[in-house]
Amino acid sequence: MTYNDIAWLPVCGGLTAVGLVLTYLAFRRRGAAAGLRAAAWSLLPLAAYLTGAQATLWNIGTAAVSFVTGLVLSPLAWAGVAVAGLSAVLFVVSGAMRGRSLSRARTARPGPAETTPAAPKAETPKKAQTTKAAPRQVEQSAADDFSDIEDILKRRGIG
Repeated sequence: MTYNDIAWLPVCGGLTAVGLVLTYLAFRRRGAAAGLRAAAWSLLPLAAYLTGAQATLWNIGTAAVSFVTGLVLSPLAWAGVAVAGLSAVLFVVSGAMRGRSLSRARTARPGPAETTPAAPKAETPKKAQTTKAAPRQVEQSAADDFSDIEDILKRRGIG
Protein backbone atom coordinates (compact mmCIF):
# COMPACT_ATOMS: atom_id res chain seq x y z
CA MET A 1 0.00 0.00 0.00
CA THR A 2 1.48 3.32 -1.08
CA TYR A 3 1.09 6.76 0.41
CA ASN A 4 -1.27 7.72 -2.40
CA ASP A 5 -3.56 4.85 -1.46
CA ILE A 6 -3.45 5.80 2.22
CA ALA A 7 -4.15 9.46 1.41
CA TRP A 8 -7.52 8.45 -0.03
CA LEU A 9 -8.64 6.88 3.28
CA PRO A 10 -9.66 10.16 4.98
CA VAL A 11 -11.51 11.34 1.85
CA CYS A 12 -13.48 8.11 1.40
CA GLY A 13 -14.00 7.70 5.14
CA GLY A 14 -15.21 11.28 5.50
CA LEU A 15 -17.66 10.92 2.64
CA THR A 16 -18.97 7.70 4.17
CA ALA A 17 -19.34 9.32 7.59
CA VAL A 18 -21.27 12.29 6.17
CA GLY A 19 -23.45 9.86 4.23
CA LEU A 20 -24.22 7.83 7.33
CA VAL A 21 -25.26 10.95 9.25
CA LEU A 22 -27.61 11.82 6.39
CA THR A 23 -28.84 8.20 6.48
CA TYR A 24 -29.80 8.58 10.13
CA LEU A 25 -31.71 11.76 9.33
CA ALA A 26 -33.46 10.06 6.40
CA PHE A 27 -34.49 7.15 8.65
CA ARG A 28 -36.03 9.54 11.17
CA ARG A 29 -37.75 11.83 8.71
CA ARG A 30 -38.79 9.69 5.73
CA GLY A 31 -38.89 6.10 6.97
CA ALA A 32 -36.95 2.90 6.55
CA ALA A 33 -36.99 2.70 2.75
CA ALA A 34 -35.44 6.16 2.30
CA GLY A 35 -32.90 5.41 5.03
CA LEU A 36 -31.83 2.17 3.37
CA ARG A 37 -31.36 3.93 0.01
CA ALA A 38 -29.28 6.62 1.71
CA ALA A 39 -27.20 3.97 3.49
CA ALA A 40 -26.50 2.21 0.21
CA TRP A 41 -25.29 5.45 -1.38
CA SER A 42 -23.22 6.46 1.63
CA LEU A 43 -21.29 3.17 1.71
CA LEU A 44 -20.08 3.55 -1.89
CA PRO A 45 -17.02 5.77 -1.13
CA LEU A 46 -15.75 3.23 1.40
CA ALA A 47 -16.36 0.41 -1.09
CA ALA A 48 -14.41 2.33 -3.73
CA TYR A 49 -11.49 2.71 -1.33
CA LEU A 50 -11.51 -0.94 -0.28
CA THR A 51 -11.55 -2.18 -3.89
CA GLY A 52 -8.86 0.27 -4.98
CA ALA A 53 -11.16 1.93 -7.49
CA GLN A 54 -10.75 5.45 -6.09
CA ALA A 55 -7.77 6.17 -8.36
CA THR A 56 -9.70 4.96 -11.40
CA LEU A 57 -12.71 7.05 -10.42
CA TRP A 58 -10.44 10.07 -9.96
CA ASN A 59 -8.97 9.52 -13.43
CA ILE A 60 -12.45 9.23 -14.91
CA GLY A 61 -13.46 12.48 -13.18
CA THR A 62 -10.41 14.36 -14.43
CA ALA A 63 -10.95 12.98 -17.94
CA ALA A 64 -14.58 14.15 -17.88
CA VAL A 65 -13.55 17.63 -16.71
CA SER A 66 -10.84 17.75 -19.37
CA PHE A 67 -13.34 16.70 -22.05
CA VAL A 68 -15.86 19.35 -21.03
CA THR A 69 -13.30 22.15 -20.87
CA GLY A 70 -11.85 21.05 -24.21
CA LEU A 71 -15.32 21.05 -25.72
CA VAL A 72 -16.18 24.49 -24.36
CA LEU A 73 -12.87 26.05 -25.40
CA SER A 74 -12.55 24.32 -28.79
CA PRO A 75 -13.21 26.46 -31.87
CA LEU A 76 -13.92 23.32 -33.89
CA ALA A 77 -16.63 22.26 -31.46
CA TRP A 78 -18.31 25.67 -31.74
CA ALA A 79 -18.00 25.53 -35.53
CA GLY A 80 -19.76 22.16 -35.46
CA VAL A 81 -22.53 23.60 -33.30
CA ALA A 82 -22.92 26.51 -35.73
CA VAL A 83 -23.13 24.19 -38.73
CA ALA A 84 -25.70 22.01 -36.95
CA GLY A 85 -27.74 25.13 -36.15
CA LEU A 86 -27.55 26.26 -39.76
CA SER A 87 -28.77 22.87 -40.97
CA ALA A 88 -31.70 23.02 -38.55
CA VAL A 89 -32.65 26.48 -39.88
CA LEU A 90 -32.44 25.20 -43.46
CA PHE A 91 -34.73 22.27 -42.60
CA VAL A 92 -37.31 24.62 -41.09
CA VAL A 93 -37.18 27.05 -44.00
CA SER A 94 -37.38 24.28 -46.60
CA GLY A 95 -40.41 22.81 -44.83
CA ALA A 96 -42.19 26.14 -44.91
CA MET A 97 -41.33 26.64 -48.58
CA ARG A 98 -42.50 23.13 -49.42
CA GLY A 99 -45.80 23.78 -47.68
CA ARG A 100 -46.31 26.94 -49.73
CA SER A 101 -45.49 25.21 -53.03
CA LEU A 102 -47.89 22.35 -52.23
CA SER A 103 -50.69 24.78 -51.45
CA ARG A 104 -50.03 26.61 -54.75
CA ALA A 105 -50.13 23.29 -56.63
CA ARG A 106 -53.50 22.47 -55.09
CA THR A 107 -55.03 25.78 -56.19
CA ALA A 108 -53.49 25.74 -59.69
CA ARG A 109 -55.52 24.86 -62.75
CA PRO A 110 -55.65 21.17 -63.64
CA GLY A 111 -53.35 19.93 -66.41
CA PRO A 112 -54.53 18.35 -69.67
CA ALA A 113 -54.70 14.84 -68.18
CA GLU A 114 -56.87 16.13 -65.34
CA THR A 115 -59.41 17.90 -67.62
CA THR A 116 -60.78 14.69 -69.14
CA PRO A 117 -64.03 13.75 -67.48
CA ALA A 118 -63.90 10.78 -65.20
CA ALA A 119 -66.12 7.79 -65.80
CA PRO A 120 -69.23 7.87 -63.64
CA LYS A 121 -68.88 5.88 -60.47
CA ALA A 122 -71.31 3.23 -59.42
CA GLU A 123 -73.75 4.59 -56.89
CA THR A 124 -73.35 3.17 -53.40
CA PRO A 125 -76.02 3.58 -50.78
CA LYS A 126 -75.01 6.24 -48.23
CA LYS A 127 -76.14 6.70 -44.67
CA ALA A 128 -78.35 9.65 -43.95
CA GLN A 129 -76.31 12.56 -42.68
CA THR A 130 -77.51 14.46 -39.64
CA THR A 131 -75.36 17.52 -40.27
CA LYS A 132 -74.99 19.56 -43.41
CA ALA A 133 -72.02 18.57 -45.53
CA ALA A 134 -69.51 21.29 -46.37
CA PRO A 135 -69.44 22.22 -50.09
CA ARG A 136 -66.67 20.39 -51.93
CA GLN A 137 -64.11 22.38 -53.82
CA VAL A 138 -64.45 22.31 -57.58
CA GLU A 139 -60.77 21.78 -58.21
CA GLN A 140 -59.35 19.00 -56.11
CA SER A 141 -55.90 17.52 -56.39
CA ALA A 142 -55.61 13.81 -57.08
CA ALA A 143 -53.29 13.52 -54.09
CA ASP A 144 -56.16 14.52 -51.79
CA ASP A 145 -58.60 11.93 -53.15
CA PHE A 146 -57.51 8.73 -51.45
CA SER A 147 -60.99 7.24 -51.29
CA ASP A 148 -61.30 6.13 -54.94
CA ILE A 149 -58.15 4.77 -56.57
CA GLU A 150 -59.87 4.07 -59.88
CA ASP A 151 -60.93 7.71 -60.22
CA ILE A 152 -57.36 8.88 -59.55
CA LEU A 153 -55.97 6.62 -62.23
CA LYS A 154 -58.54 7.79 -64.81
CA ARG A 155 -57.83 11.48 -64.08
CA ARG A 156 -54.16 10.89 -64.68
CA GLY A 157 -54.87 9.12 -67.97
CA ILE A 158 -53.83 5.68 -66.76
CA GLY A 159 -55.83 2.74 -67.91
